[in-house]
Amino acid sequence: MQDDLKYLSGFGCEFSSEDERCPGSLPVGQNSPQKCPYGLYAEQLSGTAFTAPRAQNRRSWLYRIKPSVNHKPFQKLTEKGAAHLDYDWDAIEPTPNQLRWKPFDVPTRQSPEVDFVEGLHTICGAGDCRVRQGIAIHVYLCNASMKDKALYNADGDFLIVPQLGVLLITTEFGKIRCEPNEICVIQQGMRFSVTVLGPSRGYILEVFDNHFQLPELGPIGANGLANPRDFQTPVAWYEDKEVDYKIISKFQGKLFFCVQDHSPFDVVAWHGNYVPYKYDLGRFMVINSVSFDHCDPSIFTVLTCPSNKPGTAAADFVIFPPRWSVQEHTFRPPYYHRNCMSEFMGLIKGKYEAKEDGFQAGGASLHSIMTPHGPDTRCFEGASNSKLSPERIADGTQAFMFETSYSMACTKWSTKLCNKLDEDYYKCWEGLKKHFNLNDKS
Repeated sequence: MQDDLKYLSGFGCEFSSEDERCPGSLPVGQNSPQKCPYGLYAEQLSGTAFTAPRAQNRRSWLYRIKPSVNHKPFQKLTEKGAAHLDYDWDAIEPTPNQLRWKPFDVPTRQSPEVDFVEGLHTICGAGDCRVRQGIAIHVYLCNASMKDKALYNADGDFLIVPQLGVLLITTEFGKIRCEPNEICVIQQGMRFSVTVLGPSRGYILEVFDNHFQLPELGPIGANGLANPRDFQTPVAWYEDKEVDYKIISKFQGKLFFCVQDHSPFDVVAWHGNYVPYKYDLGRFMVINSVSFDHCDPSIFTVLTCPSNKPGTAAADFVIFPPRWSVQEHTFRPPYYHRNCMSEFMGLIKGKYEAKEDGFQAGGASLHSIMTPHGPDTRCFEGASNSKLSPERIADGTQAFMFETSYSMACTKWSTKLCNKLDEDYYKCWEGLKKHFNLNDKS
């Protein structure tokens, strides 16, 4: 399935693809002809307002066997799994405490079957998807594939971060294989279905307003961080399948479903700049050589979703990949910090250098706005007394952060029901000692 992907040449550019079984299915010279080749229907998927500035305008034309409007009426979805998708930010009393979760439980092969949709669990969030402002953070915990079922998110974009297990994602544009240490972005309105090969776990960052984009590089220049050429989008693939297919809509934070008599993945050809895509985190170009002080973690930003306030993100996706540590005259690990942003961290693999003991792969932490946080006692003492010579750090590790300007509220599931909240998290800083000495200027 890796061969079914092609590299993007840059965000905002025009892309096109047609299934090799139907050569000439993509019209040339016009978007929507009177009659499409092969008797196909033309359908436009718009990701921005029609009148958005050209540089920000996102849309794609799909040439499909039957239009997506051909379905029965939607009904509310009441089957298992819907209850864990939660946008009631007032259900739980807020807390400014540092929060950490142990690895979330994954249904095993012996457990009842739970697919991707049924396995969605909301951890925290803020804002209102009805006014298109805010974000939500979820985990998916599943062990079964979606069968004759597709999901689309009418509320915003999903940035999917697998931690355990491979996801085989079928979209209207083609297929994507997404493994741990890769990410996949399924943008608003795009229909997709997830096949898994066994117990699977991962994280999802959902944004209600705007779309993800590459951060500006400023004085870094033309090259560095995540390069546009390393993002991949599917090559066209379709199925002409007549069967009752369940289409699930996530609309205003609720799940609805309808039934149609054909596959939603019947797009023979497409062109446009509004597409699903994936990225291998191993391709990230790390930049950080410090003579003094300490660079802010913004230098590790892979993707950002801007807010209406210049320079302030609705959400950033940041990683802490394997790299050389060559700082001198400074404290090397992340510094102690209070921030006007909320910081949600997850661990894909390995041991995060600032908290090697308690922070585990498949778990998470949340440091809310202006809540102090930083390295644990062991990390501080070790880093303060180690020899400052170049060294490799984070080999075999991939930690990430969802950072947002919103003040996050946790759900009942994440604080009461999952039984993974680490009540002893605060103790990792209890060993920090007083070192103040008026007679020691070193």
